[in-house]
Amino acid sequence: MILSLKNKDLKLRFFSERDVPFLKKIYFGTREAELNQVSDWTEGMKQAFLTQQFEAQHEYYQKNYLGANFLIIEKGSEIIGRLYYQENFEATLRIIDIALLPEFQKKGLGTTILHDIMEHAKIIEQHITIHVESFNPAMALYKRLGFQKISETNGVYHLLQWNYKN
Repeated sequence: MILSLKNKDLKLRFFSERDVPFLKKIYFGTREAELNQVSDWTEGMKQAFLTQQFEAQHEYYQKNYLGANFLIIEKGSEIIGRLYYQENFEATLRIIDIALLPEFQKKGLGTTILHDIMEHAKIIEQHITIHVESFNPAMALYKRLGFQKISETNGVYHLLQWNYKN
């Protein structure tokens, strides 16, 4: 069952190959702050690095999350983000990735979408899990929404869980 959003300005649809340039733009937006700290790379080097990283991630997700929902988030007719999730992933609803373009962040849209995911998880009676980097600004949002750290990898990647029974 695909997730439905309560905010009627937002809609989800399955991604297609024609969306890849937008997905790339969204990915670039998730790495912008990080790469702004790299002063000894030219803009061309940064673009090449981001392209390589996006392609590797995109291929990995497609190969390793069979049966996942790879969705585009639209506001009106504009693509503003992506939501990748899989139900029944090790008995949880796994958020593989959720990202909004920088200009749509910090406007409550991510919170709204996460609330809808949480409602969906209650309906299907599955906890939600997501990996979040420790320095990701969204970490505060997940904690505010009741996600708990259940493990950590290399001091960087935190596996968070939200309990649908709470």
